[in-house]
Amino acid sequence: MGPFLDRYFLLCLCLTLFFFSSSSLCSVSSSPPSSCKIRRKFRLNEMQKPGDVILGGLFEVHFTSVFPERTFTSEPQEPSCKGFDTLGFRHAVTMAFAIHEINNNSNLLPNVTLGYSLYDNCAALVVGFSAALSLASGREEQFLLKENCLGAPPVLGIVGDSYSTFSIAISNVLGLYRMPIVSHFATCTCLSDRQQFPSFFRTIPSDAFQVRAMIQILKHFGWTWVGLLVSDDDYGLHVARSFQSDLAQSGGGCLAYLEVLPWDSESSELRKIVHLIKTSTSRVVIVFAHEVHMIHLMEEVVKQNVTGQQWIASEAWTAVSVLQTPRFMPYLSGTLGIAIRRGDIPGLREFLLQIRPDQNDNNYENKMVRVRQFWEYTFQCKFDPAAEAGGAPCTGQEDLENVETEILDLSNLRPEYNIYKAVYALAYALDDMLRCAPGRGPFSGHSCATLQSMEPWQLVHYLQKVNFTTAFGDEVSFDENGDALPIYDIMNWLWLPNGRTKVQNVGEVKRLAFKGEELTINEDKIFWNFEFKEPPRSVCSESCPPGTRMARKKGEPECCFDCIPCSEGKVSNMTDSMECTSCPEDFWSSPQGDHCVPKETEFLSYHEPLGICLTTASLLGTFICTAVLVVFTCHQSTPMVRANNSELSFLLLVSLKLCFLCSLLFIGRPRLWTCQLRHAAFGISFVLCVSCILMKTMVVLAVFKASKPGGGAYLKWFGAVQQRGTVLALTCIQAAICTAWIVFASPMPHKNTQYHNDKIVYECLVGSTVGFGVLLGYIGLLAILSFLLAFLARNLPDNFNEAKLITFSMLIFCAVWVAFVPAYVNSPGKYADAVEVFAILASSFGLLVPLFGPKCYIILLRPERNTKKAIMGRGTT
Repeated sequence: MGPFLDRYFLLCLCLTLFFFSSSSLCSVSSSPPSSCKIRRKFRLNEMQKPGDVILGGLFEVHFTSVFPERTFTSEPQEPSCKGFDTLGFRHAVTMAFAIHEINNNSNLLPNVTLGYSLYDNCAALVVGFSAALSLASGREEQFLLKENCLGAPPVLGIVGDSYSTFSIAISNVLGLYRMPIVSHFATCTCLSDRQQFPSFFRTIPSDAFQVRAMIQILKHFGWTWVGLLVSDDDYGLHVARSFQSDLAQSGGGCLAYLEVLPWDSESSELRKIVHLIKTSTSRVVIVFAHEVHMIHLMEEVVKQNVTGQQWIASEAWTAVSVLQTPRFMPYLSGTLGIAIRRGDIPGLREFLLQIRPDQNDNNYENKMVRVRQFWEYTFQCKFDPAAEAGGAPCTGQEDLENVETEILDLSNLRPEYNIYKAVYALAYALDDMLRCAPGRGPFSGHSCATLQSMEPWQLVHYLQKVNFTTAFGDEVSFDENGDALPIYDIMNWLWLPNGRTKVQNVGEVKRLAFKGEELTINEDKIFWNFEFKEPPRSVCSESCPPGTRMARKKGEPECCFDCIPCSEGKVSNMTDSMECTSCPEDFWSSPQGDHCVPKETEFLSYHEPLGICLTTASLLGTFICTAVLVVFTCHQSTPMVRANNSELSFLLLVSLKLCFLCSLLFIGRPRLWTCQLRHAAFGISFVLCVSCILMKTMVVLAVFKASKPGGGAYLKWFGAVQQRGTVLALTCIQAAICTAWIVFASPMPHKNTQYHNDKIVYECLVGSTVGFGVLLGYIGLLAILSFLLAFLARNLPDNFNEAKLITFSMLIFCAVWVAFVPAYVNSPGKYADAVEVFAILASSFGLLVPLFGPKCYIILLRPERNTKKAIMGRGTT
């Protein structure tokens, strides 16, 4: 009930103002028939034509109204209209032509004559509202109370008004009676509210679509930082809200500023707005305003010499010729605008040429003050020179074709085309209503409306269902909100070298069924009013290139941001990315941060210098072992070879050779078999080696003990079989340790990403630290035991005491492995493998050189010392 009561109150208030302002006073005379006279009528510019059905029209033929000062004692006076608007007059004549064409069409409304009653709103709400109430209530001077009413047939529908504010006020009142109103120029989105405006229709797209069309243009050219200027009325204020909301939802940009244009041309606020445009970093200015606002704005733009702006025009001023002057075009040239769909109206020119002022006021069709005003304005003459000074007398026979007037320029019919469609929509709806078959009607009891009893609300029902195609090929129908199928032309203002202005079509934007908005722009035809003849850049912040992300600046719109490089391991491969995405595990960000690249792999390779050196050392050790083995084989019958337990020496050389070779398992990309084999081979080879050394040391001690009285029993424990058995047993223990380690906690390859973020370090996990510790501990135990025994036997009386060499070699061996443990633990990745390989090679060389170096020296270079006497200390040293 709330909205209904509000509207009811508004209706009462408006009617009260209407009757008080017109000074209506009814007095019933004493003589029949009783009558009521209107004391005074509105002096409204009008043009009328009788007919069976009357259609009303509201147009702006004058764009200024002067309201006289009023007092409580003065006689009410009507406002005077100033500033003749030729295009507004053409709008009114277009409606008259459309009705004239319909009356001559035998297929549409046969046997029915349409009439019209057209009014001038003088660009003032009070005048337009008064005219609308006059159309709805009648303007006859006398009404008989007891007999049939006199007067013209009722007005069934109204075309207009052009202003959204006027249409809102009029529709609020006339909508209560379901009077159909079809506007050709009112675009406010609020008028699509069917609950508030149940009988309002329009042939122009609403601002909601116009706003979306603007946003499509901004997106097309990449303009994300724009200024918005709106008029101080319902049209502008509703657009401001809609534009902000849709722009935020689309993510198409931000507003650098939003300002409301004042009505006052001398306002200090207007100077501030133009200064803001001049100093703003935005290079695109969108203006939703009327002609009068733009004139005031551009005057101030010229004063402050604001250049370098790309103006975007709403449909309200895209085709306004008064702005296309040499004074404004240096600033407005290159303007892009949304324009109402252009159409052709065949026969309109001939109809316009038939306009003639009626000096005697006997012609009812041209009984309109503004026809004379048009004539006086066009030919700069006066019909009554005595009443108004200046100008030659008008004869009424002047030829329109011999004077330059824009009323005959029909190359750009846009609002006129909408008026033409609006009249035809009412006519088709009326035709459908009159063709209703009795008993099959849509109203109560399946009744139909008749020409004598039809009501405006009945026409609304048929108007909602109207669907026809114009001669220009455009389909006209209304959706559930009374809006027509939206389509706009995109226009570009071009300033020609000869000083003339051309407004050319460069594209269109329309809504397709189930497909949303479709934008088509021919950029090659667009004229840009900039130095390089290219679209301007209008962004708060330049786009963030791939490899960076946007970070909003605190306290500023979302279009103002900083470009932050992606952190390591994250990339952005698109422009203006909001976030950087992490690379997959095996990938890393490129130096530019715009794509992921495979991570570098790191392991002890045969191709790098460190790997080459270690491999060379390993092969060299193997070669030396082989060479020593060959030497010993060739001289195995000599005392030097025989005196040092040749069988254990050969076994020791083989084990050292295995030690050198097992180091190669630590070089190259780790694999499961190499990880399992490397430590097992290393552990078993060194145990075999140290076991041989241990047995050689024990044999030396046994021989020394046996040389003493009663010591012969020691030798039976160190025969050849016992030596082989002991070495085998000690080696089998290590083999068992390695087997248990592999079975229960096998070493395995691992991709380690903890050492370096941008590298994958391939390494072998030991699987079980305990297993690895037991393996090393067992080797260490045997090494220490060998060292202690050799140390005890170092001073035995012999010219070539091998115990001294064993002591020295085991000292090196133990020192290397003691240093290995902390170095291994603190070395990452491939360097841990390098440390272990180095320890293997160092300890192997530490055993090979001291144990076999002196022997080979004597065998090869000092053969005179390779005798039993020399070895026993009895020969020449």
